[in-house]
Amino acid sequence: MGGDVRGIWSRSVCRHKYEEIISLENLLEAWSEFKVGKKLRHDVQEFEHNLMSNLIILQESLENGTYEHQPYEAFIVNDPKRRSIHKASVRDRVLHRAIYRKLYPFFDKLFIPDSFSCRNEKGTHKALDRFKVMAGQVSINDTKTCWVLKCDVRQFFASIDQRVLTRILRTRIADKKIIWLMVKIVGSFSSSTFGVGLPLGNLTSQLLANVYLNELDWFVKQTLKMKNYIRYADDFVLLSRDKYELRRQLYEISDWLGLELKLWLHPLKVSISTLASGVDFLGWEHFPHCRIMRKTTKRRMFRNLRMGSSEASTASYLGLLSHGDAYEVASAVKIVNS
Repeated sequence: MGGDVRGIWSRSVCRHKYEEIISLENLLEAWSEFKVGKKLRHDVQEFEHNLMSNLIILQESLENGTYEHQPYEAFIVNDPKRRSIHKASVRDRVLHRAIYRKLYPFFDKLFIPDSFSCRNEKGTHKALDRFKVMAGQVSINDTKTCWVLKCDVRQFFASIDQRVLTRILRTRIADKKIIWLMVKIVGSFSSSTFGVGLPLGNLTSQLLANVYLNELDWFVKQTLKMKNYIRYADDFVLLSRDKYELRRQLYEISDWLGLELKLWLHPLKVSISTLASGVDFLGWEHFPHCRIMRKTTKRRMFRNLRMGSSEASTASYLGLLSHGDAYEVASAVKIVNS
């Protein structure tokens, strides 16, 4: 599979036409997907009240090149760390969905199998399971020392260089009108520095973040020839029996990220450690024969439960706990919620 994906990555160009994205049929499909779970929200109801008129006006602005992205609504969430979320208008979020519907299937074929964030049939649980399999292979079923390099990109979304992102998109998308639209959407937001950053609230940002770091994925795979590599969003790990190989790769990756993607690793979130000593990855402490929920994750979960949690939330927590060695914690969750 890896060879096939590598070949696709090196030569593929998206042949979708701009007209496919902005067609009324696609906009209506995007609306149907977008409104799920949002029907009671005032702004959604207001848009739906004149749905066809709103979609036709949007389509006409896209056809004649007068489309402009509307301002964002900014707010702060803590889940657990403080993050700034930027919410686009209903009109623009429907357009984001329409773009995503056409571009995601193409780009997903270019992503490496071991990239797990914001992808269909992937996710945290599969990333955790893949880490377990990979660690077993590197350690030869715990008969050899398995070293793990863990890295985190510092302020990833706020640091994405829009010019670099646009350059990547130009190499992958043939239709210049689609590029024009993507430039409009990417350029609709800036962090503290003009021309830098993507908004956390956009559906398109999830896709574009993976497009951006897919360049890193293939650098690690093709140039550094590292087989044992997993990425979830801006967190990634490399596994090896050779500690010094990982040190060399760390320098290579750090230099390449700064030069090519204008990104930097978080200095306090880079580590090289043995699996036997425990590796903190995706909310769990990983060991050769088990994984244990991170203490901070456990504390946050119980705090939320004590504040009052729905049956669905409790079921979600129990589902999370089922992916590790957490019988005592799972029992406590049931008690707290009883």
